[in-house]
Amino acid sequence: MADSSVSEKTPLVVAPLEKTPVVSDNAVHDEFSALPPSEAQTLRDQVKYTERDTSYLSLFRFADFNDMCILAIGFASALAEGCMRPLMSLVLGQITDLFAAYTRYVPYEDFYYGDKFLNSTEYYNSYYNSSFSGNSTYNQTEYYTNSTSSYYGYDNGYIDPDYFQRQVNMYTTYLVYIGIADVTLSYLSTYVFIDRGDVISSRIREKYLEATLRQNVAYFDKVGTGEITSRISGDAILIQEGISEKIGYCIANFATLIAGFIVALTRSYQLALILSSMLAMMITSFSFGSQAMKRAIRRSLSGYSVGGTLAEEVLSSIRNVQAFGIQERLALRYDSYLVVTEKYGHRAGLLLGVMMGFMFVGIYGADAIAFFVGPMYIQSGVLTTGKIVTVLLTVTHGAFAMSHISPHFKAFTSATAAASKIYTTIDRQSAIDSLNAGGEKLQTVNGDIQLHDIKFIYPSRPNVVVMDDFNLNVKAGTTVALVGASGSGKSTIVGLIERFYNPVRGFVTLDGVDITKLNIHWLRSKISLVSQEPTLFSTTVYNNVKQGLIGSEYEHLSEAEKFDLVVEACKQANAYNFIQALPLGMETPVGERGFLLSGGQKQRIAIARAIVSNPRILLLDEATSALDTRSEGIVQEALDRASKNRTTIVIAHRLSTIKDADCIVVMKKGVIVESGTHNELLEKKAEYYELVQSQKIKQEEKGETSEEFSVTSETESFDEKVEIDSLEKIKTRASVKVTAISPECDSSDIESLAAETPKEKEYTFRELIVFISGLSKVDSKYVYIGFVGSILQGMSYPALGEFYGHAVEGLNFAFTDPDRMFRQVYTYAGLFLMLAIVIFFATTSANWCYSYVGQRLVRRIRYQMFRNLLRQDIAFYDREENTTGALTVSLANEAQSIDGLSGSTFGQISNSAVIVVSSAILGIIVAWNLGLVCVACVPFMIISGFFRFQVLAKFEETVKKSHEVSAAYACEATSAIKTVISLTREEDVILHYHTVLHEQTQKSRGTSRVSAILYAFAQGMQYFITALAFWYGSNLLRVRKYGLLEFYISYMAIIFGSQSAGIIFSYASNMGKAKIAAVSIKRIFDSTPEIDSWSTVGADPVDVEGAIEFKDVVFRYPTRPQVPVLNKLSLSVKPGQYVALVGASGCGKSTTIGLVESFYRPDAGEIFLDGVDIKTLNVNAYRSHIALVSQEPTLYAGSIAYNVKLGSLSDDVSDEAMIAACKQANIHDFITSLPDGYDTMVGSKGTLLSGGQKQRVAIARALIRQPKILLLDEATSALDSESEKIVQAALDSAAQGRTTIAVAHRLSTIQNAHQIFVFDLGVVVEQGTHQELLALKGRYFELVQMQALEEMK
Repeated sequence: MADSSVSEKTPLVVAPLEKTPVVSDNAVHDEFSALPPSEAQTLRDQVKYTERDTSYLSLFRFADFNDMCILAIGFASALAEGCMRPLMSLVLGQITDLFAAYTRYVPYEDFYYGDKFLNSTEYYNSYYNSSFSGNSTYNQTEYYTNSTSSYYGYDNGYIDPDYFQRQVNMYTTYLVYIGIADVTLSYLSTYVFIDRGDVISSRIREKYLEATLRQNVAYFDKVGTGEITSRISGDAILIQEGISEKIGYCIANFATLIAGFIVALTRSYQLALILSSMLAMMITSFSFGSQAMKRAIRRSLSGYSVGGTLAEEVLSSIRNVQAFGIQERLALRYDSYLVVTEKYGHRAGLLLGVMMGFMFVGIYGADAIAFFVGPMYIQSGVLTTGKIVTVLLTVTHGAFAMSHISPHFKAFTSATAAASKIYTTIDRQSAIDSLNAGGEKLQTVNGDIQLHDIKFIYPSRPNVVVMDDFNLNVKAGTTVALVGASGSGKSTIVGLIERFYNPVRGFVTLDGVDITKLNIHWLRSKISLVSQEPTLFSTTVYNNVKQGLIGSEYEHLSEAEKFDLVVEACKQANAYNFIQALPLGMETPVGERGFLLSGGQKQRIAIARAIVSNPRILLLDEATSALDTRSEGIVQEALDRASKNRTTIVIAHRLSTIKDADCIVVMKKGVIVESGTHNELLEKKAEYYELVQSQKIKQEEKGETSEEFSVTSETESFDEKVEIDSLEKIKTRASVKVTAISPECDSSDIESLAAETPKEKEYTFRELIVFISGLSKVDSKYVYIGFVGSILQGMSYPALGEFYGHAVEGLNFAFTDPDRMFRQVYTYAGLFLMLAIVIFFATTSANWCYSYVGQRLVRRIRYQMFRNLLRQDIAFYDREENTTGALTVSLANEAQSIDGLSGSTFGQISNSAVIVVSSAILGIIVAWNLGLVCVACVPFMIISGFFRFQVLAKFEETVKKSHEVSAAYACEATSAIKTVISLTREEDVILHYHTVLHEQTQKSRGTSRVSAILYAFAQGMQYFITALAFWYGSNLLRVRKYGLLEFYISYMAIIFGSQSAGIIFSYASNMGKAKIAAVSIKRIFDSTPEIDSWSTVGADPVDVEGAIEFKDVVFRYPTRPQVPVLNKLSLSVKPGQYVALVGASGCGKSTTIGLVESFYRPDAGEIFLDGVDIKTLNVNAYRSHIALVSQEPTLYAGSIAYNVKLGSLSDDVSDEAMIAACKQANIHDFITSLPDGYDTMVGSKGTLLSGGQKQRVAIARALIRQPKILLLDEATSALDSESEKIVQAALDSAAQGRTTIAVAHRLSTIQNAHQIFVFDLGVVVEQGTHQELLALKGRYFELVQMQALEEMK
């Protein structure tokens, strides 16, 4: 029962790090150094890579000629846009000279200069007859006549007010023209870079996936699927952000810097060169800081990639996680990787803060220097006030442009760092390149396979020799079976034939030709493989089977002909009947990894896929291990028929499936101990004989004779009748409880029930702000420090306006009171220097604080989001949108999107907001008329920016879903890499992925245009507001309402305020992504599942005896409410009993196990533990008494010891208990034989162990729990006969004193059960002991007959 009384703790405790599976050249060298050089090199070639050191320009390496041409247009537009501001500065310089000249002559009223009032005559005499101190030869009249008066057409310095206004009108018109040009250029550059960024990043994704699919299998033993998913989603998005519209902004700002400096040089090269010292300091800080940032960000990304692998492993095995209640332990381990990401994120944030601090030192330092040397240049007659203003404005605008680049700089360094890992994979030369077009292609294939003097070592375990001097000859057209203990090298042979790995010595031949000389793609197209753990892809049944035709001679047939081949293959694999019973037949989706089907159904479809192309060579690695007895017999007969006239290699633990093989090879520890036919080996009474004896099923004690059972005669009767009336998925958005659905309810009832599914909750912007703020509450003191720094930094702009106005006014006293000029200008030059120092510390501290809070927030979001995902019930993971790939991508990207709005970006937005408000207030206070008029225009910029934000926010929601789909597809392909390459699906996967990304790019173009238009309008408004300010300001100046001081203070404040308003919404894309991410995160945080592992509600079971009872249980899966699975199921298991559930695949056996584990709630009926309804029990306390061993064992990257101890109820379980559990599971001897013993790494998802080894570790993990109830869902299906016998004895021993429920297809494992329940169509049709059921001669009897190695007499 769902309840809100849950633990909301958010511990940031760091679990000890396991060995991180990261490969470096040094590590590889040390790992193989003990081997002979040639062998070491063979292994090294399969796993080594050299990490690429990327530059920013390398991000465009996959741009084609068309892209380069379009980018050139965008580049030119951005450059031209950047030149608009220096052009404006030129115009402003002219206007400043005009304003200065006009205010110098006051014909009709007194004007205040120095310490006295001057009338017009006094002013005129003073103006024309005074000379500059220190330069008696200089005549003021001559100077003004030569410089200003002649320019304006007056010889006496007087400027007519009407002429003054006409001149200002002309210049303001120029500003409007510049603004229009800027709008056009901004639109072009922004749209081009957004669009090409999308196209090129998609191409990088494709190249990365293509490169990944080219890699040899040993590469995947080192690199987990989660890391690949993180790269293709999170890292690719970082690259896209680094080459998208941000580059347009930065090119424009850089152009402003360069063009401004050029303009400054043309106006006054002396002053420009002096000020260039500040620019040199800024560029130097950028250069050193960016390199250090790139290193820090690269390490940060590397840290998370390992955590992403863990997350993918955990989410893909959520049933195992919940069964063992290890959510918190895995979450803490995940957090230990986040610590690394956070650490280097802090370092990058501090570096960026220091860089931005130096930016402002450069800006205000340039002001200080200009006003320090400016008076001397004016006094010597070299410069005018207008020229100083022009030079200073152009250089200052350039410096400000640099400061605008710096917040985006993290995006560039992050993109470059992310590209390093991606390009490392793209550039890696695979030792076995499946897409390499080279190599021979034989004209005909007979199928003769030979292994010559093979020595093989897995690259991931260089200290373990799997086989040495191994020889095997498989003649064309024969069936050879490989049997033996787990880890004896059987599956290794399959891997060598498929060229998954290279042997360190020896070679494999096909028809006498070394397979290393053959084209790999061609070779694999001639081989079909059915593996022990069948993998289906998230598409329809028809498409899954049709994939078997890729690379074959039938690949280019018509769809009708392909359909006929698929139907025939499904019939041969005994899959056609249950497929036809589905509502969509062949077109029914099978779900991610085929989770909508039972294990047996998946395996039959995999077999159909293997035989559909009529391959010359067939490899069956435990191909029927997941099939029920009836299906196995029928499918085995089909496989026997399919094996005729083709080379077949069969790996089997169930010996009944290979007794008719032409040759049976018995292997032990990588050596062939005996070989021959079934009868020949039985006569030897050696290894094989012992294996057969261990699998014999007890004959009926009564000794009665039974009629021989014919498999084929019952083929039609065994129709499965498929309990799956429909596999159509009903999309649900919450864990909806499908209550009280009777088996008789019709489809309309079910459809109406599905229609009641609630919609996803929408959140207001305020709710999201409060939510994110709440997550950062613990770091609020750093937020306050950062905000104080932002206020100081923001207030510097109004201070700049105040200082600037007074300094320009001081320069005007050069003609009347030079001493006052020096005194006043130097005072404000000193204040500029003081401002530079204050803002350096304010900016550095603010950015570091924001970055610190941002990185902590990202870690907290990822950690808590991971915990919340692990909290969700299994119904949540059954939904179509919640695939492992989509959730892994969401985990990586959502927090990253929030990070995109935190740190320096949040600091810049905070600064800009403070600037807008403070500048508007100052402007209105100093000159309220001018201030109000200009401030009234700022909302237009804000509104356009807001609309852009809204457009991008909606667009990001669509993009997010598209990225999840494409990333989930890539994740699915790479997680099943052996299946993909054995089917030669590489090109098919790449083509489909290209199609998905292309559609995504096409959809985004309309939004990109609207976004670019809104941004361009906001940019152009700065010029329009400037034009308005000077036009309206000139009117006020003309009537002497304000002087030059008031005008410039008000102008500088308001114009920088308007620029800041524009800057705020240059981050609209970041805001849009952050908003969508916040919605997604909050939905997960707010999601309370029906079966809540955080809930403290419910009683704790006490004195558990282990009695389990099902009473009239009806169940349908929440995502498929129209599919009845259990139909009033009733059964009772007494305390300490060992019961077995048998029956056809899909009859409800595993569902029953899931209900006992409380993965789901029944729709009707009750389930009792010791007479107590389990719904009333606390779910964690209840599950603590249960241990589960599932059909497909799940291990996690880490050591064997770590995986076994995960099963314990406490973290401090002793090594003695672990060893005892491993001995019970018959795995201890194998573990101790390994060089690292219990510290041996198992690899991602346990890939470094064989299937049997993995299953025994999983059994040990269950036994260490000391459970009262043991659930075994095909727990021994992957074990060889010898191990199975020992493990089964261990399980029988372990079952003493505890209740055990076992699902089994291999009936020899459950013949000693106290009670056997035979399932069919969701109900129990027979029950009793082995002997009782044999006596009934019913369904169980038939199952036993099909598995018997000898006829029962």
